[in-house]
Amino acid sequence: MTSQDAPETTSHSPKEHLIRHDHGDPSATGGSPERQEQGDTDPTRVHIQVKTKSNRGNRLYHEAITEMPRERQPSVAVDAVALVTTECITVTSAMRKHARWAHSSVSAILGASPSFTRSTENLRPSKNREQAESRYELSSMGFGSAQSNYLMASRWGLRGKKGRSMQDDPLIAAFARLRNDLRGCTDIKTFDIPALLHPFLQVIRSSSTSAAITSLALVAITKFFDYNLIARDSPRLALGMQLLSAAITHCRFEASDSAADETVLLRILKLMEGILSGPGGELLGDESVCEMMETGLSMCCQLRLSELLRRSAEMSMSSMCQVVFERLKTLEIEAGDDVDAMDEKSQEGPNVLKLSPSVDGTSVVPDSTGAEKRPTANVDENGESQRSTEEDHVSTSLDLPRKNGENVSQRATASAVDLSTPAQESAEDDTSIKPYGLPSIRELLRVLVDLLQPQSKQHGDGMKIMALRIIDVALEVAGPSIARHPSLAMLAKDDLCRHLFQLIRSENMTLLNESLRVAGTLLHTCRGVLKLQQELFLSYLVACLHPRVEIPAEPGIDPAIYEGVPEAPKLVRPPASSSSSGRSTPVPVKDRQKLGMEGGSRRPDAREAMVECIGALSRMPSYLVELFVNYDCEVDRADLCEDMIGLLARNAFPDAATWSTTNVPALCLDALLGYVQFIADRLHLTPQVEGYPERQKLREQRTRKKAVIRGATRFNENPKSGIAFLASQGIIDNPDNAHSIARFLRGTTRISKTVLGDFLSKKANDQLLRAFMDLFDFNNKRVDEALRELLNSFRLPGEAPLIERIVEVFSEKYCSGATPEGIAGKDAVHVLAYAIIILNTDQHNPSVKDEKRMTYTDFAKNLRGVNGGDNFDPGYLQQIYDSIRTNEIILPEEHNTARAFDYAWEELLLKTHDAGDLVLCDTNIFDADMFEGTWRPIVATLSYVFMSASEDVVFPRINSGFLQCAQIAAQYGITEALDRIVYCLSSMSTIALDRPWNTSLNTKIQRGKESVMVSELAVKLGGNFRAKLATYVLFQNVVRGHVKEIRTGWKYIVQMWLNLFANSLLSPSLSRQLRLDPIPLQTPTHVIDRADKPADGGFISSFFSTISSYTADDPPEPSEEELEYTLTTVDCIANCNIEDLLSEVTQMPPRATKDLTLALLEQLPQESSPVVIVVKPERPAAAPKTNGHRQGNRGPTYDPSLLYVLELLTVLAIRDDENFAEVGELVADALQNVVRNAANTHFMVLSRAVFYLLLLLEKSAAQVQSFVRAPVVLHMISSFSQTKLEKSAPLVLKGLNVCIKESTTLRNEIFNTPDFWSTIERIHAVPAVSPIVFNLLKAIVEDKAPAVTADNYEFVIALLNSFAIAGGAAAASQQQQHELNGRRLPVQEKAQSRENDSIQRGQDAVYLVYQLTSRVPALIEQSHLERNEAWITYWSPIFSCLRMQCESPHHSIRRRAFSCLQGALQSAELASTDHHEWTAIFSEVLFPLIERLLKPEVYQSDPRGMSETRVAVAKLLCKIFLHYLVTINGWDGMVETWWRILELVERLMRSGQASGMEEEISESLKNILYFMKSDGYLVPPGSGEKGADLWHETWKRVDRFLPGMRRETFPDLPPEQQEKQQQSSPKGPGKNGGTEKTEPAVTEGVAKATKGEGT
Repeated sequence: MTSQDAPETTSHSPKEHLIRHDHGDPSATGGSPERQEQGDTDPTRVHIQVKTKSNRGNRLYHEAITEMPRERQPSVAVDAVALVTTECITVTSAMRKHARWAHSSVSAILGASPSFTRSTENLRPSKNREQAESRYELSSMGFGSAQSNYLMASRWGLRGKKGRSMQDDPLIAAFARLRNDLRGCTDIKTFDIPALLHPFLQVIRSSSTSAAITSLALVAITKFFDYNLIARDSPRLALGMQLLSAAITHCRFEASDSAADETVLLRILKLMEGILSGPGGELLGDESVCEMMETGLSMCCQLRLSELLRRSAEMSMSSMCQVVFERLKTLEIEAGDDVDAMDEKSQEGPNVLKLSPSVDGTSVVPDSTGAEKRPTANVDENGESQRSTEEDHVSTSLDLPRKNGENVSQRATASAVDLSTPAQESAEDDTSIKPYGLPSIRELLRVLVDLLQPQSKQHGDGMKIMALRIIDVALEVAGPSIARHPSLAMLAKDDLCRHLFQLIRSENMTLLNESLRVAGTLLHTCRGVLKLQQELFLSYLVACLHPRVEIPAEPGIDPAIYEGVPEAPKLVRPPASSSSSGRSTPVPVKDRQKLGMEGGSRRPDAREAMVECIGALSRMPSYLVELFVNYDCEVDRADLCEDMIGLLARNAFPDAATWSTTNVPALCLDALLGYVQFIADRLHLTPQVEGYPERQKLREQRTRKKAVIRGATRFNENPKSGIAFLASQGIIDNPDNAHSIARFLRGTTRISKTVLGDFLSKKANDQLLRAFMDLFDFNNKRVDEALRELLNSFRLPGEAPLIERIVEVFSEKYCSGATPEGIAGKDAVHVLAYAIIILNTDQHNPSVKDEKRMTYTDFAKNLRGVNGGDNFDPGYLQQIYDSIRTNEIILPEEHNTARAFDYAWEELLLKTHDAGDLVLCDTNIFDADMFEGTWRPIVATLSYVFMSASEDVVFPRINSGFLQCAQIAAQYGITEALDRIVYCLSSMSTIALDRPWNTSLNTKIQRGKESVMVSELAVKLGGNFRAKLATYVLFQNVVRGHVKEIRTGWKYIVQMWLNLFANSLLSPSLSRQLRLDPIPLQTPTHVIDRADKPADGGFISSFFSTISSYTADDPPEPSEEELEYTLTTVDCIANCNIEDLLSEVTQMPPRATKDLTLALLEQLPQESSPVVIVVKPERPAAAPKTNGHRQGNRGPTYDPSLLYVLELLTVLAIRDDENFAEVGELVADALQNVVRNAANTHFMVLSRAVFYLLLLLEKSAAQVQSFVRAPVVLHMISSFSQTKLEKSAPLVLKGLNVCIKESTTLRNEIFNTPDFWSTIERIHAVPAVSPIVFNLLKAIVEDKAPAVTADNYEFVIALLNSFAIAGGAAAASQQQQHELNGRRLPVQEKAQSRENDSIQRGQDAVYLVYQLTSRVPALIEQSHLERNEAWITYWSPIFSCLRMQCESPHHSIRRRAFSCLQGALQSAELASTDHHEWTAIFSEVLFPLIERLLKPEVYQSDPRGMSETRVAVAKLLCKIFLHYLVTINGWDGMVETWWRILELVERLMRSGQASGMEEEISESLKNILYFMKSDGYLVPPGSGEKGADLWHETWKRVDRFLPGMRRETFPDLPPEQQEKQQQSSPKGPGKNGGTEKTEPAVTEGVAKATKGEGT
């Protein structure tokens, strides 16, 4: 029978079980029996062939199948009493047709008289078969004698042969009595059940009936149960059930054809099944149940029965076991919490049940003395039964029942099988019948387990398979209940596990499959009490399944992505020493594998079965968690969880199919993904901690375990080094204390016993050896027993002196307490122990022949006189000899004998109590630690399968696995796992290359407003399905939502971002956050406008297009396929939503931000580069193309990726205060490095880097951080070359504006830094930034805060003056433009607008200079300078600027400057009587101004307006002198100033201007003269000597150009003085037109004026 033929274990009816087992379709038996008898050819039943001797036998088979009990009881349409009567008549009618009952009396037909009664004694099951066949009585009415029978027969004329009258057979008479009793019955359910069943049971138990008659009786009883004629409340139901059970288990009938015989057995099986599952099944006693189980098992084991019957018996046994073991649950409910008491109570009493199924009358369950030779059945690989070759050597004939009146001896058939021994008689009434319970269940389980004995020759593989299937049903139904009952649990822990774990080493695939199935079910239901057993089982599977081969390298798959898959399981023990002491029994490797000591190689289908078993176990959600808690976290247990995951991971690789089957990789991958799924499902559950070990304690145990493993490994290599390491780790308390070391060596199982034996036996370690020996207790043990215990802990060394030392210490220890009786002393023990070692080697060394082995006599002879001069007690020596001969002292690491497994099992059972029960973990509190220890092989496997899978169905599962792993890692903070996932996916995406992608052939395809960049990256990514999928999974599933937990994985994500950005696949969206324009990308090498081309140009057009592109040295136009790949890549990247991801990234906490920052910083070029010596080539090489541009001497190459990194760094750093404190300094250092290296940096990168740095500077000032200093930054900016500074100017100024937009300390620091003003001065003339610079200056001047300080005062004035000058220059340009317009040349509107703006800024600059006059007093006061220095420092720059702008070519600027100059000169803070430095306004301002205005070149700059300016300045001069005349009175330079004024006025009057100007100037001069006259400054000489010189000199000069002025100002002057004065004054060219000669000085002055300053 194959594994596919195994019966279903679900709760189907017995009929369905049979159909499903034999035909596979429950509907196969549809139709009535009549229809089947008529030869119905249902296609579902055509294949059923039963070999019978006649059609009648075939009909009986079909009847048996059709009349099986159904799940739902049918209702009966006829009268129940009539139905019973009919069944009685049917049976008796069949009996009368038989020769034995052919002459029955009339009473058999009419029914017995009511006066006939029966005794209830006849209803009891008899003690033996003879009583069962004949024991019945008639009533005491006189018809019991032969004579009475003869008379009755004679009356009816019934005669037998030779005239003798025949009496009715007791079987027929019983039916007659039943019919008679039923005459008055109206409700069959009230009828006595034993009475109802009695005649039918008599027929069943009678050996004189045929198979057909027995079958009719069985059919009748089956109908009674099916039609509910026998109900739960029927009278004496319990007794009736006992009688029925006894009858069907002791059924006998005459042999006929085999089909009919087996039909009877089949009906018995189904009736037993119906009895147990029916209403009275729970009333059966333990003995009845045992008999029924015994009957069923006997049929299963009988090879002479047909395959169909044995299969049916097996299915019936499965169904009955379901019912029996289900009873355990009821018993638990009845017992409550006191299950142990129920178990103890079930074992009390004198009668102990023993179930003994038999074949041919011989039990198939051996007793404790050993198995006897029995007919066996072997099962081949296909599950088919094969007759044993020993069948001819056992009895094959039985004494069958009488047939045709004679005893015959034939070949045994099913009808002749005595299925059980008779049962004891039932009790008198129902009250003595106790329902079955734990005793029968325990006995049934014991028998089933005994059938599994691997070494039993009596039990063939077929019998084992049958028992395994039934046990599997029992475990499925009541596995947890079995584990809760001590007696049942002991059977499971010991015998069942021992047999199972040996059967899984079978090469018979059917037996292996069933063994693995039962083992899986056992661990599924009872693993709580099978801690060490489970470890042994799983360790064997791991050892068998884990390959010891390297993962083969596959082209296109980077080996780095599947690192982490273990090459070997951790449970592999250290290899034993190659040397042998000679005391072991070497066994071939193949046999050792069978014994289970090595995994070895198994057949591919066996490996698949084992993988399926592991997969079934791993489908329990908490199974691997339990392995982790109970094994991986315990020091002395194997790392089963990690080994299981490693096993599944390694076998999920495709190459696993080479040593297993093609299904194994998929099975392992499914189990691995299921493990991840279970953890993911528990992520958000509420943690349950009550009743579970503490996580911290488990972590400490794991840490200790790792230390112990490392220490043990070192000990096995170098014991002293290992002990030192263990002491350093705290495992050994005191390395100088021998007892501390001994306790560790004795308590651990990880030490090599060979190394330990050699280490202990050394003379230097004598103290340690004695301490080690003190750990044993040898009291009340024979010497051989004590020696056996000692030698189990280490391996004896091979040298005799070393053995001698160990034996000596052992002898001392053995005799250290009370000397055992019969032992003289330690010397005697020493010799005896040595003799025992020699005896052990002699008895079990295969190289010693049997006839040469030591006998007891030899052994005793060798020990004569060594016991203190006497001999040892012979009995004592005999016990030692027998023990050694039958039970080898198995040395550690030499378990190579046939008893190896038993020895290991006994050792395991001894440790079971100390190991405790398994902790069942229905919680998620251990998932974090478990996943942390197992994620590596999982991620590696997912990555490898992702790259090697060929079926589409695999990818969704792998993607889900990656997502769930990422979720788990993020939830539990396992950042290393998340980083590894990121690395693997980024590698598989092919985007994150260490080298940059080639962009030299990037081509932009444009169609209207839409465009796409065709690049190498886009084409390759678009054509690689796995790469696109990996990219999507990485960004959309793994990174999104988990950015806070990524650490080193940012390196690969950043590489991907940069490569995508450089190839125009990622937009620079971060610039918006900084209010900047997007980062400009590189200009593509070639731009193709598809809108200009026809839709289909044909082959010739494409050919010439390609040729022309090669001729022009342009890249070829992308093909349609490349364009399609590019569009696919664009869609893929769009679906990744990287921009949304970047938004999420910018909101990360500081710790995560730092990791990303470090990854970004790695992408920046190093600050310093090694010196490269360039050798000039003999011939100039052609300049290669790089990044789409031809290299030349155009400076550094533009790299937009670098800007992307800097921009993202800046966004991260300035997001908030916490981020800035975490990464601000790192980002600032990086930006400063870029700015410092300005000479080698492209201006676009440099300008943005400066802006980013200034943003950090502003943030740093707000946070009072010192890692970014304004002077340093400004100095770096000012050190730029003029070209780069001008190109960087817009962003530099934008950043500076950010820094100074508020009145802060930073603002003052910047304004007071010379480099700031130096930079502004260098860029203010740049047209693009002039407005910005001017607005900056305007803000500085107009700010209410004192932005203009002594440090920047001169810079501000100078810059304002420069803007004013620039305005004048713009005016000159406009004038030239107007001249060009006159010549009808085109006018550039932009240039004109720019000039107008410049002129306006010039005007505003002049006014801003004037505004600074209000700040001068405060600045002077703050400066504490001397008056002269203060004037030069603060007033002089203002006047100098205004004076200069008063001669500006543009009239509006001149007017504004003149107005401001006038206001400044009249400032109240300007003049003072205490000091006269301010008087420099004449010599340094007004006088030079007039001098400049008189210059021809100045006049020619604006001929129309410059005359007005001259007049205005002249009037201003007079006005200012008049304004300060009183103040300067007494100043020594006042007279000189007055002479200078008169000189300049004269020059202006003689400049040849219009008369209007002369009148205005003369009026101003007249006002001065009037004032001087009125205040007494200018008086005629006669008034006093004091002003005579002033008077004469004044009029001497005035009269030269205004001769009539004196008369006008001094009309009261005497005529003689006026005349005298006039005579002395020459006639000037005034309006009076005088022609007198002038003095030489005056003439020279006029000539000079006329020559150089006139018009």
